[in-house]
Parts: sequence; C-alpha cells; structure tokens
Amino acid sequence: MPDVFLLALLVVAVATGWWLGRRERQGSGKAAQPPTLPRDYFVGLNYLLNDQQDRAIETFIGALEVNSDTIETHLALGNLFRTRGEADRALKIHQNLLARPTLTGEQGERVQLELSRDFFALGLLDRAERLLQNLVRDSQDDERRDSARRLLVDLLEREGEWQAALDVALPRLVRQHDDIRRAAAHWLCELAEQERHSASPVLARRHLRQALATDPHCVRANLQLAAMEHDTGQYKPAVRLLRRIPDQDSTFTPTIIEPLAHAYRLLDDEEGLIRCLQELLQQAPGTSVITRLAETLRHHQGNDRDALALVTDQLDRKPSLGAVHYLLTLYRHNAEGEEHEHLALLQRHIHTLVQALPRHRCRRCGFSGERLHWQCPRCRSWGTTKPINGIEGE
Repeated sequence: MPDVFLLALLVVAVATGWWLGRRERQGSGKAAQPPTLPRDYFVGLNYLLNDQQDRAIETFIGALEVNSDTIETHLALGNLFRTRGEADRALKIHQNLLARPTLTGEQGERVQLELSRDFFALGLLDRAERLLQNLVRDSQDDERRDSARRLLVDLLEREGEWQAALDVALPRLVRQHDDIRRAAAHWLCELAEQERHSASPVLARRHLRQALATDPHCVRANLQLAAMEHDTGQYKPAVRLLRRIPDQDSTFTPTIIEPLAHAYRLLDDEEGLIRCLQELLQQAPGTSVITRLAETLRHHQGNDRDALALVTDQLDRKPSLGAVHYLLTLYRHNAEGEEHEHLALLQRHIHTLVQALPRHRCRRCGFSGERLHWQCPRCRSWGTTKPINGIEGE
C-alpha cells in the first residue's frame, strides 16, 4: 500500500481521536478533566499498527460520527478509496453522508459531486448523469458547477453524445479551457462524419466550418472538407484545402501527401504536383515529401539523376530510415548481378525495420502506433497524436 495512503490513515486516526476527545470534553462541561477516548479508536490504531489497514478503515469510519467537523475527513476517505480503485467503498461513504439531514446545501452539493464521480468510476453512467445534470442546473457555486460540467462533458463524450457534449461545453468551458476547445472541434468533426455517411453534406460542411471557427488549428476539419470536395470531383478546391494544413500544423504534412498526389493525378497536372511538393519541402522537409517528390521527378523526367541528387542532399541535411530505404531503390535500378542482390537484401532488412516502427505518437502520454488516432486511446486527449519526426520517422 502506498505510504501516502498510510499517512492519510494516520491523519484520519489523529483527527478521529482529536474530535471525539474534544466532543466528550465539551459535553462534560469539565475543562480540567482529560478526555476519554472510545474503545474503537484504540482498536483502529491496533489494526493500523498490525498492517490491517482495511479493518482499521472500517473501525475509524464507524467511530467517526458525521457532523460539520468531520465532513472533510469523510470526503477525504471517500476520495482515497476511489483513487485506490475501490469506488464501491467510496460510494458507501458518500451515500451515507448524503443521507444525513444535518448537511448544509453547500455540503450536499459537494457530496453529490463526489457521488457522481463514484458512479462514473463504477460505470453507472446514467446515475452519474442525473446527479451532474442537477448540479449544472441548480448549483449556486460557479466553480462547483463548472466541475460538474466538465465531468458531464467527459461522460457524454464517452457515450458518443457529441451534440449533447457541445451543448454543455459551449460557450463557457470552450472559452476557458484549451483542451475542451480542441475536443469540441473534434466533436463537430464526429458529427460531420456521421452526416457525411448519412448523405447530409450541407450539415456536414456546416459542422466542419464550425469546427474551424472553434479551433482554427483543427487539421481534421480541413482533411474532411478536402475529402468531401474530392468525392464530388472538385479536385482543385480539395488541393486548396489540403495546402492549408501545413500552416495549421506542419507536423501533419505527411498526412496530406497521398491525397494531394491523387488529386493532382486526377487533374493530370504533374508539374503542379512537383511545384507543390517543392514548396512543401521548404516548409517541412520530411521523408514523405522527399520520396514523393523524388518519385515524381523520376516519372516526369524519365531518369534517376535528379531524384538521386535530391534524396542524397536531403539525407545529408536530415537522416531518416525511410529516405535510406528509398535511396536503395534508386541504387538498385542502376545495379546488376551480385551488387543488385546485395542492395536488395539490405533494402529488405531496412524495410522490416521501417515497417516495425510506429508512425504516430501522442504528444501528451507517449502512446504510439501505426494509425492516426484523433483521440488518443490511452489518455483520451483529442488532437495530441501526430506523425513522428526524426531518424525513425519523418
């Protein structure tokens, strides 16, 4: 058991003994007479000293009568239980508190907020939602109301209730918290994705524009808008939307390379693609840009000369395994016999290494993988997962 929890138990023990002793002294009316502590206090201490923390906790809870002097201790105990993953025990403490008629309105709201956290931790989301809705509607304390809003938003998000989450978060939480602002833009993107699949493109575009108004750096909104233009054959508008993304966040440049190349190919504008890639290379000289530009130059010019010069120069500036893998492809085109076999073997080994590497990483918790997750599967943050840069990435 963590030392901090043991320390907390000792604090509870001292608080219990102090309060019970003071209460008995006040009740007797004899200040000179030393207080007599109840038997349960010493039983609890004995359990604690014998490393029987669970029995000690139960004993202290039983000895600690609920009133205005002990409400903080009960709340602290409940929070400790929930932190330890014992939300069921926290729930019992908070339900016991809420049943007390002596609680003030302010104390009752605090207990309800903790009780909603217990329900949330236990997966009883409908009960948590009812409590939180009441607090958001009725609480007289702005800070507590905002805490209830944030927890309610988290709950609605987990249930995929994107519009309901927006209704709770707008405008106060979105204006005050950057993480909520980023999340709100992604909820709008989720709504747009649903509408796109249900053949409601007008509503989808409206939500994507709202996403960009909420968070101008929302790369996902422009990617979705570009995909919608592409689906309707509007390739030039799709290119314009994709070209905005490096200005929003240059780390997402690798994400736009394939859709850009596809749009230019459908426009039959290979020279336009070369100019576009050369401009992107100045902004974000990553492996995806280098290899796509080199391959386009090879196809356009019919030889490997400029492609080899480009890749070699860029590797001198910024080494990467992906660029080395492509450089070996170029060398193999001009190799024969045993040299070709050796290069093929080396390229195969590098390919295995490259394929085993993650392509995206969450900048908040470090979770990494092949796919781009708009919401990190580990820490559940929105918009924090991005392409990996460096020797093993871009």
